[in-house]
Amino acid sequence: MVIERIENNQIKITLSSGVDTFGLQRLIDYVNYLEATADSKAEQAKVDRLADEVNESWWSKNKSRFTK
Repeated sequence: MVIERIENNQIKITLSSGVDTFGLQRLIDYVNYLEATADSKAEQAKVDRLADEVNESWWSKNKSRFTK
């Protein structure tokens, strides 16, 4: 693996082709999340509460699809 800074404040990461693509996609998703939230002023506790509310709402609407 090679990591280097290139022009325009970018970072270039070069990996061998043998890297697991599923794990790599999870890593890319996480980096996208970090980039998207870098300037956020949201408090983690509020974000966690919102996530809990969304999950509870989703589960109540979809529970019947997964349970008998």
